[in-house]
Amino acid sequence: MLAFFILALIAVSGGVLMINLKKVVHVIVALAFTFLSIAGFYVLLSAEFLAFVQVLIYAGAITIIMLFGIMLTKHDDRTDIPAGFVRSIVAFVGVAVFFVIMFIGINDLSFGSDPAPLHEDNVRQIGIEIYSKFVIPFEVVGVILLVALVGAVAIAKNDDQEKEAGDRE
Repeated sequence: MLAFFILALIAVSGGVLMINLKKVVHVIVALAFTFLSIAGFYVLLSAEFLAFVQVLIYAGAITIIMLFGIMLTKHDDRTDIPAGFVRSIVAFVGVAVFFVIMFIGINDLSFGSDPAPLHEDNVRQIGIEIYSKFVIPFEVVGVILLVALVGAVAIAKNDDQEKEAGDRE
């Protein structure tokens, strides 16, 4: 239960920091902490495969894509102290108080039922479900992603050709 509260504190703190921070790189670091804490929730729920996917795709790939997007665009990142610094401190204290209240309220909570057995071979079960019942939607998603990739390449190529044609004139 303590692990849940620590992960919840990290997730909520990351969300609050994402809203209150002014530097975009710091916002992405807070987002990465939130993604990692959600992966921790999946581990607590015995969904190791989903935790792995969360870390691989969200905490890894999405965070890196956002960092590349920041590096490739212009933005003014010269603010020394964010304008909402006091607001960030107050929000962080609020999150800590919320954590303490929830910990006290849920610490002695008892549902009175027998614990459910943990899922065993959940990766195998996910694979069987995807490739038996949901094979058509799985393939459709693959085709849609391929079309989106080809469209993005075509749009980028057209932009480059238009720039070259404008430079020649």
